[in-house]
Amino acid sequence: MPHVEPGMSVGLFGGSFNPPHDGHLLVTELATRRLQLNQIWWMVTPGNPLKDTAALPPLADRIAWSEAINSNPRVKVTAFEASHDVRFTSETLALVRRYNPGVRFVWIMGADNLADFHRWQNWRDIVQAFPIAVIDRPGATLSYLSSKMAKTFDYARLDEGDAALLSFLEPPVWTFLHGPRSPVSSTAIRDGLHKP
Repeated sequence: MPHVEPGMSVGLFGGSFNPPHDGHLLVTELATRRLQLNQIWWMVTPGNPLKDTAALPPLADRIAWSEAINSNPRVKVTAFEASHDVRFTSETLALVRRYNPGVRFVWIMGADNLADFHRWQNWRDIVQAFPIAVIDRPGATLSYLSSKMAKTFDYARLDEGDAALLSFLEPPVWTFLHGPRSPVSSTAIRDGLHKP
């Protein structure tokens, strides 16, 4: 895991990054600025239990691509999940908390993932354990109104104007951040519809 100090605010941004692209950079820049983060970790996952990962490029390649696209010194590319043999986000977050006492973490996810968030293993535990920032994505702007997570935890939604407070608040708490959106997606790149 990247080095952090107690009292720091750190965003956790997980994904397969297959491949990383400008949309990931836009989410990173928006989250870092609006949440006033000291660091943001790109957690390159070994795989996704909800997706077919048979054709996933090697982890080492995806780490190298992620490092090559990043010039922001606050971004730390890591793949610690593979070395700790964790499979689910809930396990990852428990591991992060155990090794980094006193650090204020925020889970960062794209709004496109919010629709299926209730299918994640122990999704309610994730919401109860970490503040969450949901970043707007094309075609998913209204997900904060319709998703099961958003409806279940509607009472815990923080106005995005107060987003800088998110890492200081006790969960459950989440916010939805609007901002510039990129139409680029890893799927579209793999399908030849966009360039990285």
